[in-house]
Amino acid sequence: MNVRIGDRITADKNVCATVRATADKLSALLYAHLVFDTCLAFRYTASNMRLRGKTAIITGSGSGIGRATAELFASEGARVIVNDKNAASAQEVVAGIRARGGEAEAVIGDIAKPETAELLVSATLVKNAGGIDILVNNAALFVSHDFVHDSFEQWQRVVETNLFGAVRCSKAAAARMIQAGRPGRIVNVSSVHAFLAENRSSHYDVAKGGLDQLTRALAVELAPHDILVNGVAPGFVDTPMSLVNGVNELETETFREIYIKRRRIPLARPAQPEEIARVILFLAGPENSYITGETIVVDGGLSVTF
Repeated sequence: MNVRIGDRITADKNVCATVRATADKLSALLYAHLVFDTCLAFRYTASNMRLRGKTAIITGSGSGIGRATAELFASEGARVIVNDKNAASAQEVVAGIRARGGEAEAVIGDIAKPETAELLVSATLVKNAGGIDILVNNAALFVSHDFVHDSFEQWQRVVETNLFGAVRCSKAAAARMIQAGRPGRIVNVSSVHAFLAENRSSHYDVAKGGLDQLTRALAVELAPHDILVNGVAPGFVDTPMSLVNGVNELETETFREIYIKRRRIPLARPAQPEEIARVILFLAGPENSYITGETIVVDGGLSVTF
């Protein structure tokens, strides 16, 4: 039936009643959706303010775990300093955060170089007069290494990046936190390599073991200043560091057979960077007020099996 404006439509009472009942149900449904969406938006906004007013430095945040952490921190209201030795990667992360309404700045530098830590902290203070609240020592380097035949310089560079870079950044950041009289959080991204050895990984194993001990030592020394120091130890994570000599170890038949099919990783999969970032957020955020000197293992059960 075609109906034009102005036409009179005669309908029986049953049809009218059905139409009214349907309209009432639709109105109730739309109202319920509106209430649900409003509550959801409120909860999302509230949950995303855990780091409001905080400034966080994240080293090696141009990719992988560092990038996921920078993006998560920004979504939680933090002003993020994105550090990476790759300028293009750092700028890409910053651009993405800003596009989503977050605050971020890039500070380019290789933390294996002694001068970078002071440059990073000084640049942060210039960009943000409020000071430094959080440091995440995430930057890391891995290359397969033959302990006997490969150069000591290669071994040393991995230790410089993975351990001494964190030492220098922690020293510089903690000094500013103490000087400003403000509480702080330092989170070190370690690895299961800190307590599990792997062939051709002596430099990485030693560096991560040292990083865990640094976490404990600084937790004791910085506690009087209300600076909590903790770590996160991932297992296999789907990041660019999974590429070893041009091969993604997570895609090899060996990995699939041993770690997935035979469940050497009980959860039968590698972690995603965001899963590690959420643990870092907990340790750096207001929910953590009484944990210090701990390294939380996030490896899908890898290290509890044999």
